[in-house]
Amino acid sequence: MGRMAESPLDQPCKKSQGFWTLARDRLPHLPTLALVSGAYRIPIVYISGIHNQHRSSEQHRHGHGDVKRGDLIFYVPSDLPKDKYLGGFLATGFNEESCRSRFESTIYRKPSPHKPSPYLVQRLRQYEDLHRRCAPHTAAYNKTLMLLKNSEGDSSVTPLPPAECKYLVWTSYNDLGNHILTFDLADLFCEPFPDATWLVPTSFPVDFQVFESKNNHSYGSMLRYGKINVASSGVVTRPPLPFIYAHMTYRYDDNDTRFFCEPDQEFLVRMPWMVLKADNYFVPALFLNRMFEPELSRLFPDKETVFHHLSRYLFHPSGTAWGMITRYYYSYLSMGREKLGIQNRIFNKDQSPLDLVADQVMNCTLSEGLLPPVALDRPIVSANLNNSKVVLITSLYSQFSDRIRNMYWEHANKGGDVVSVHQPSHEEWQQTGSENYDLNVWAEIYLLSFTDVLVTSTGSTFGYIAQGLAGIRPWILVRPYGGKMPEPACVRETSMDPCFHSPPWYDYKSCKSFSDPGKEISYMTHCRDVPDGIKLVAPTD
Repeated sequence: MGRMAESPLDQPCKKSQGFWTLARDRLPHLPTLALVSGAYRIPIVYISGIHNQHRSSEQHRHGHGDVKRGDLIFYVPSDLPKDKYLGGFLATGFNEESCRSRFESTIYRKPSPHKPSPYLVQRLRQYEDLHRRCAPHTAAYNKTLMLLKNSEGDSSVTPLPPAECKYLVWTSYNDLGNHILTFDLADLFCEPFPDATWLVPTSFPVDFQVFESKNNHSYGSMLRYGKINVASSGVVTRPPLPFIYAHMTYRYDDNDTRFFCEPDQEFLVRMPWMVLKADNYFVPALFLNRMFEPELSRLFPDKETVFHHLSRYLFHPSGTAWGMITRYYYSYLSMGREKLGIQNRIFNKDQSPLDLVADQVMNCTLSEGLLPPVALDRPIVSANLNNSKVVLITSLYSQFSDRIRNMYWEHANKGGDVVSVHQPSHEEWQQTGSENYDLNVWAEIYLLSFTDVLVTSTGSTFGYIAQGLAGIRPWILVRPYGGKMPEPACVRETSMDPCFHSPPWYDYKSCKSFSDPGKEISYMTHCRDVPDGIKLVAPTD
């Protein structure tokens, strides 16, 4: 059967790693909404009045700096007052200087038409109170921590005392986009909760380095080796445990995926401590579990807005990141009346050569009217200063920005629009784990979320974060195969919510029979970029 991994208990961490979530009795039927990260190391400028000087009567008709063209609405920053608390969605009580991005991001981003439900706002306020009461070094935290220190992972001798607070600790896996989708990174984000930290203390008595699928505290491993047996009612054949590990990466197996099953959750919600490693955005699967679905549907009546709301609540750039974001914005993006973001990730250069993908980007943006066509028959077209378009490109490679920039350098465009093209970086290779690299990536994701229209890459978590923060449905570049141009070059996404790439294909009620998770409920569908994946969409009538 192989050797089981060593126990992580009572091995002090050398540095804090991981996220955590708190919930009183796990708030039954409610997945916890806020997580706490550990350390993962791997200045406002007043908006220039020039936009007001060039604002056309068309802008005034649409108000708030919006410009309507076809079925798209572009956003122009204005000096109109903004609601920095997003209509009561964000908590008050923070020192504004401690996290300026929390209060200033509304200056740069289009106001969201998607309003959080009053019930979601209510539950967030309740969770913030709970987080204060259960945060590190509180009496409730210290009491629950003793279950780890005293039991050494075995509660078979004495029953567990009741725990006032229960904790879900997240530990990092894979690249930055995956980290953000499952919540991460102390140096990149501000603290999201008032008067309490979401960071695991460095003295936490668990070594997160040893966690993988075969760990002897892994839930899937316990099922695999018969150390635990969960009946259909959720009853287990051994005493309750103080601690368990959930292995939720894309490499998980059938035993690991029982995490989503209703009988298994009846057992797992009782755990005082759970460590979870994930690189999947698995929220769609929680809607397939009848324990959670009623509460989730009350929280998010518009199902495709789950990540949109939670990302705007949780992910506020740190001071260092916010300085980078605002400096770049005012230097290169602020003068654009319309902003187009293009995020390009190439997973296989043999299947998707750079030149081919550059042609694909051009085909997509020109055929969908996202970039103005060039006038091949006229060397000069009078510039239309009222129509300025900024193109922000994020990629490891410079070929894509060079191609667009050269096209408008060599040819006039038919409408005379003023087009400028900008790319903050092009490292040529991914450097996940480098502090400066991850900081740059986070800044670029956030800059993309300021754009009016997005073009993103198939299956890229980088693009998922940007579209969720922006609250828009992007055009997706269809992944080429065999070095051939896909037709069409891009398709419009059905939802702003990210795709769950690797859902289990079983009946979530019993987890015994085959079932297509993309056809279970009306507001779930298969992803356009990852056909085996599932995602939340707006409910159909």
